[in-house]
Amino acid sequence: MINNQVKSDIDRLWLDFATGGVSNSLIIIEQISLLMFARLLDIEESQHEKNASRTGESPFHIFRVDQQALRWKDWSRMSDGEAMLKFVRDEVFPHLRILGSKKFIFGEYMKNVSLQISKASLLVLVVEQLEKLPLDNSDIQGDLYEYLLSKLTTAGIHGQFRTPHHIIKLMVELIDPKPFETIGDPACGTAGFLVAVMEYLRKTCAAPEFVEAREDGSKSYSSDMSELHQEQVQHSMLHGFDFDATMLRLAAMNLMLHGVENPDLHYMDTLSKVFPEKFPAIADGNKGGLDIILSNPPFKGTLAEDVHPSLLKIVQTKKSELLFIILILRMLKSGGRSATIVPDGVLFGSSKAHLAVREYLLDCNRLEGVISLPSGVFRSFAGLSTSILLFTKGGCTQDVFFYDAQADGLSQQEIGQENADNDLSDVLTQYHRWRNGESDFADRTAKAFKISAADIRAQNFELSINRYRETRHQEVKCEEPKVILAHMRTLEAEIQRDMAELEAMLR
Repeated sequence: MINNQVKSDIDRLWLDFATGGVSNSLIIIEQISLLMFARLLDIEESQHEKNASRTGESPFHIFRVDQQALRWKDWSRMSDGEAMLKFVRDEVFPHLRILGSKKFIFGEYMKNVSLQISKASLLVLVVEQLEKLPLDNSDIQGDLYEYLLSKLTTAGIHGQFRTPHHIIKLMVELIDPKPFETIGDPACGTAGFLVAVMEYLRKTCAAPEFVEAREDGSKSYSSDMSELHQEQVQHSMLHGFDFDATMLRLAAMNLMLHGVENPDLHYMDTLSKVFPEKFPAIADGNKGGLDIILSNPPFKGTLAEDVHPSLLKIVQTKKSELLFIILILRMLKSGGRSATIVPDGVLFGSSKAHLAVREYLLDCNRLEGVISLPSGVFRSFAGLSTSILLFTKGGCTQDVFFYDAQADGLSQQEIGQENADNDLSDVLTQYHRWRNGESDFADRTAKAFKISAADIRAQNFELSINRYRETRHQEVKCEEPKVILAHMRTLEAEIQRDMAELEAMLR
């Protein structure tokens, strides 16, 4: 966990960009990520040199002897800002594209990137602030980058926004991934779900000797999975796809700073005809598929013609929010499970496509739960209501767990400001109670209740929580009008008496 000083340094970095004329948060984070990558390469090179000096062996070189001037430690100390700007733009960035593609998966997404800082003074300030950040501390690299990503408020080119961390955490805990399972996100954005899976596995798989208490009372979990699980994590567990190269750069950096240097990330429109052809073992659950999918697909609206026919066989639509549900079910293995965020229109839309998707979820799969999220969770989408769908591929639905989460523990007025109202922990508690059969959840006036599949079918497959939740009205007894008037006369008499006393005192 990062301290307030690190947060302050990141805030200052953000302010430097804003005052330097760069206001788009996506561009800011991209440029910071690229410069961070340059510094991380230099840090690793220095570590190789230290190790070599201890062992006496020849060091592994990221930078050749004739490339030493391209290292962060050299050009970041240039006294002439204009010279630094020219050198970074014309020498460092082109070299990083080549170097990155050889060293890290992050480099795969650096093709065609460019330095978008045009002012020398801004570059100097940014370099100075990045120098202050403890990027050489692997224990907090991930937390540092998560805090940086929390400032992302600008949509990607396809309208995708970052899912709040506390909602991601809830979804991962509801799904309860295991270290031997494969996990994917067909619209991964900054890889928030994949990173959260890593955090969850480190916590749940941690051996006691690898759990350390922090000064603030929290716990850290490190090096806590077996070598077998580490191999799985690095090469075959996590799979992410996105059709925005900028988002993939952020995703690769995010995972790299959380200890996953080679995640399976790909530039791909997963709704397209090309996806099953290029990735048959992931795109089709009958040929392989994934154990778990966690996703918040973009609510893009109407798509072009390039939708795979296998999706259109089930639902004739071009609406991405409907197609992604069918896609996720196609990608899952039989028995695979998912937590997916959808706009509430998916739950009650009356078109043939909406009905077809809900009927398919209910009758050909096991719809486990519908969790209505508090309004304002996605603050970038003003007024948009969303829910989490929990479902398992295959089988047939018997009962569906509903929860009306009315508060997420954050103030609606002040982004990031905590308050006492928080239903999210209770969502997890009640969901586990429902799965374990600890209550009949028959009371529809409660926040958590269940509805039979038969009742949902009778309501035209509608999944809106307001269709089923009942409100308990309390009878309010009022006094007779004559009694109220009598009270008013008594109060009026008391007021007249007090005024008379005040006048007497003033004489």
